[in-house]
Amino acid sequence: MAEETENDNNLVPANDRIIPINIEDQMKSAYIDYSMSVIVSRALPDARDGMKPVHRRVLYGMLDLGVTSGKPYKKSARIVGDVLGKYHPHGDSSVYDTMVRMAQDWSLRYPLVDGQGNYGSIDGDPPAAMRYTEARLKKIAEEMLSDINKDTVDFQNNFDDSLQEPTVLPTRIPNLLVNGASGIAVGMATNMAPHNLSEVIDGTIAFIDNRDIEVAELMQHIKGPDFPTGALIYGYAGVQDACNTGRGRIVMRAKAEIETTKSGKEQIIVTEIPYQVNKANMIERTAELVNEKKLEGISAIRDESDRTGMRVVYDIKRDANANVVLNNLFKYTALQTSFSVNNIALVKGRPVLMNLKDMIHEFVEHRHDVIVRRTRYELAEAEKRAHILEGYLIALDHLDEVIKLIRNSDTPEDARVGLMEQFGLSDLQARAILDMTLRRLTGLERDKIKEEYAELMKTIDYLKSVLADEELRMKIIKDELIEIKEKFGDERRSQIVHSAEDMRMEDFIDDEEIVITISHNSYVKRTPLSEYKRQGRGGRGSIGTNTREEDFTEHIITASAHNYMLLFTEAGRCFWLRAFEIPEGSRTSRGRALQNIINVPKEEKIKAFILVKNLKDQEYLENNFIIMCTKKGTIKKTSLEAYSRPRANGINAININDGDQLIEACLTTGSSEIVMALRSGRAIRFNESTVRPMGRTATGVRGITLGTESDEVIGMISVNDSETTVLVVSEKGYGKRTDIEDYRVTNRGGKGVKTINVTDKTGELVAIKGVTDNEDLMIINKSGIVIRIAVEELRVMGRATQGVRLINLKDNDEIASITKVDREEESEEESDLVEGSTDNDDSTSEENTDSNEE
Repeated sequence: MAEETENDNNLVPANDRIIPINIEDQMKSAYIDYSMSVIVSRALPDARDGMKPVHRRVLYGMLDLGVTSGKPYKKSARIVGDVLGKYHPHGDSSVYDTMVRMAQDWSLRYPLVDGQGNYGSIDGDPPAAMRYTEARLKKIAEEMLSDINKDTVDFQNNFDDSLQEPTVLPTRIPNLLVNGASGIAVGMATNMAPHNLSEVIDGTIAFIDNRDIEVAELMQHIKGPDFPTGALIYGYAGVQDACNTGRGRIVMRAKAEIETTKSGKEQIIVTEIPYQVNKANMIERTAELVNEKKLEGISAIRDESDRTGMRVVYDIKRDANANVVLNNLFKYTALQTSFSVNNIALVKGRPVLMNLKDMIHEFVEHRHDVIVRRTRYELAEAEKRAHILEGYLIALDHLDEVIKLIRNSDTPEDARVGLMEQFGLSDLQARAILDMTLRRLTGLERDKIKEEYAELMKTIDYLKSVLADEELRMKIIKDELIEIKEKFGDERRSQIVHSAEDMRMEDFIDDEEIVITISHNSYVKRTPLSEYKRQGRGGRGSIGTNTREEDFTEHIITASAHNYMLLFTEAGRCFWLRAFEIPEGSRTSRGRALQNIINVPKEEKIKAFILVKNLKDQEYLENNFIIMCTKKGTIKKTSLEAYSRPRANGINAININDGDQLIEACLTTGSSEIVMALRSGRAIRFNESTVRPMGRTATGVRGITLGTESDEVIGMISVNDSETTVLVVSEKGYGKRTDIEDYRVTNRGGKGVKTINVTDKTGELVAIKGVTDNEDLMIINKSGIVIRIAVEELRVMGRATQGVRLINLKDNDEIASITKVDREEESEEESDLVEGSTDNDDSTSEENTDSNEE
């Protein structure tokens, strides 16, 4: 026994049986081998045909099985079994799942498999088992496989070396761009967006015409991704990043519209959702957020989708704002998602990050290679056939000798050798002649052979010219692409909408003069200034707005469409709005609720506004100030720079004490004169330099002392020049202009001096404005009547007079608001609505100046 063991040891030495290896090195090499196998043979698509091995094997297996678009469907199980047995030695689920995905029109932009049966749904329902479903190739998939038998691509052995499979498909379709791809390898991943076939082909043709084309020029053709589920691409910056660098974040939004039912309730209707979003999960998650009170304003969610299309309905509560609810849905649910583009694909077997131009370049190079190989194959086949036809023609020219030789030969082999020796034929030609049928010897058949030979020679000349001329090959690629576009091209599904940061909207909007009206109930609209014609003093005016009951226009603002508006609420918050963002309405329309445009709380009313031309000019921002005053007489001054960074939810502009509210805000240069007026008819004038600048959240200092507890500040103006006169208006339609010098400068915080003689006939003071002769006045009363009169019609009079009637008021109507507008270069026109008349008793009635001045 010992002897045997010894002999064994001599045969195989111990140190040869066990090879010592460092485990760290072994793990490294094994893991690298594994990761490279995953990268190259499983998870990443080839840049040429946009396919991973499993996709390629499924399509080639279906072609091999003969389930093309014109043939009957075959059971999926049979297709899967064929692919497994011949090419893809993995689990059947990997093959079936791949085939299912290639048949789903919400997964692929251009599905490659034509499925029959239950192939799942966008709600995440699984497909039926493969024994129940059937499939065949789509026509577009056949274009990916066309010419595969013409030696256009390399083949390799399958897993058991019994068959050959293609390493890449000779695709006519830029599938990598058109259908995208996603996969997680080891240490890297890919996520490529689908695109529109027509756009990609236009871009590819543009690249062929100009190899030095920039990505930006390609993007004039290929606008961006085009997702199978449609929806909106929100913002263009991510698209540009993806196209330029191969990486980018594309924001997708559902296609949603707000509708009003017959009963007056608002609904949000969603008809398209972002790519790769599970509709059922999205609705379920939204319902959870509503139940958790994280989403307010939704009373019910219904999925009304059917075979005609998608329709998800969100019922909005009566007291909620549909726009705000929709924005919250975008914020908290999958109605808005992002697609992170990471264009990594295999180029010559190595993973490469590619931009738009690189992907098109790889496809064009592949197509060029396919055209060259196809042409060589066709040329070889044509020359082979021509060679045989030449033999036929020789035989036909010496027909009697050929027949005699064959008849005299003992064996076919003797005949073959004899033909080769006597007529100088090749082995191939001699065999073809011997295989000829007697009918080929008829006159008609002989003519056919001659015609076929002549055609073949033309074809051979053409094929040789193709191989000799790269420009001609490129023309063939273009022609084939145009043919594909005509067959399969369609309209874009995903609409691209520009987000706020993408572009300057003012570039698309005329900078015209407009009138912005804000009603007491916060309805807002803009109207071209030209719609309001000027009338004489004392007229009754024209209808300004069809307001709801108990609503009236509170502010009239004249602005330029490109202005920024800073809106201040009574609670001291500041919001931003571009004038052109306000919906346009006719002079008589009600407008749109301000809460639908900006996130102003419903309980807060807009009390003041400032128009600013530019929020980007640092020098302008630092040298201008906003002065605010409150109902109780507090005044505050802050640099405009503090309000130059817009926020969606507004910012605190001033700290308001209990029982007080903001009523006015002015833009000043830092050296203006400030005039504040009280309801009781008193006013104070002081220089703004006496008010030091403070931070945004400060409360401010005393500007004027109220005479009584019921008294309040009704307005404030800032005056920069001596031409400006002070206009005050009372609630019953009386007004007057007074020179600013009639108001002596005092310290801020005083009780002020009389500015109008308040009587029962005039009513209390409602407005104060700084005006000049080249301005017009627009007055609107609570019933919606507007009158526009020239300021120069109002003569300047003493400080303590009663003034003149500016507008005739019916019954208990009162003035709601007043604004001044720049004079238009036009003749004065009477309103076509109502002709005005002035009462005789309302002429100027001057009274003695109150001696009790302070």
